[in-house]
Amino acid sequence: MPDDVQPNLSNRMHADDRLIVALDLPDALAAGALVEQLGDTVSFYKIGLGMLTGGGLALANELKGQGKRVFLDMKLFDIGATVEKAVAGLARFRLDFLTVHGDPQVVRAAAAGRGDAPTRILAVTILTSLDREDLDRMLIVPGAVRDLTVERARRALAAGADGVIASPQEAALIRALPEAGGKLIVTPGVRPAGAAAGDQKRIATPSAALADGADHIVVGRPVWASENPLAAAEAILAEIA
Repeated sequence: MPDDVQPNLSNRMHADDRLIVALDLPDALAAGALVEQLGDTVSFYKIGLGMLTGGGLALANELKGQGKRVFLDMKLFDIGATVEKAVAGLARFRLDFLTVHGDPQVVRAAAAGRGDAPTRILAVTILTSLDREDLDRMLIVPGAVRDLTVERARRALAAGADGVIASPQEAALIRALPEAGGKLIVTPGVRPAGAAAGDQKRIATPSAALADGADHIVVGRPVWASENPLAAAEAILAEIA
């Protein structure tokens, strides 16, 4: 192909919101510096519980003001009335995604609290940092992690979740559920080929996760811990393009 008709890779990598970069940094100041470095290349960010006391909500509001999409990963879990009130308060920020634990009563309370706000309620199935040995220590019922994850996803979706959080290793099975029609699957535990697994145990590459039915992939450490975060993000975007 002649050079003058080569596809412009930088345009293909611009603002592909299938990639969510996790801002797992000490505070909003460090996270803001990373966002500035990534510029228009990344349009979707995850803010987790670890940054809540470090200016996380203020940063979320600032990112929304910049036209970015924001995933607030709070993994809420409590009695129904408390979850409903917490979600009602957070929904005022008009965030894109908010996580709760995937227990049906929690999901129903979160959906009620969200009301008419555009925030999508995503149900956490089984954390990607857990394996069967971990579940045994937690007194979780016997069974393969994959099977339990899929069943928790089914029940959460039936209870009204807009989507689920699951490892990429379960994405294809969840996508095949009748309850998953029109719902979101967001997969943490995504690692580019050759990247260290870190504290994740059920992982896959970005392209594999999307091929198996994920709508969005969440990548944190391989980007923010890189010597060149922009290049790391661009490499992931090139892979999924």
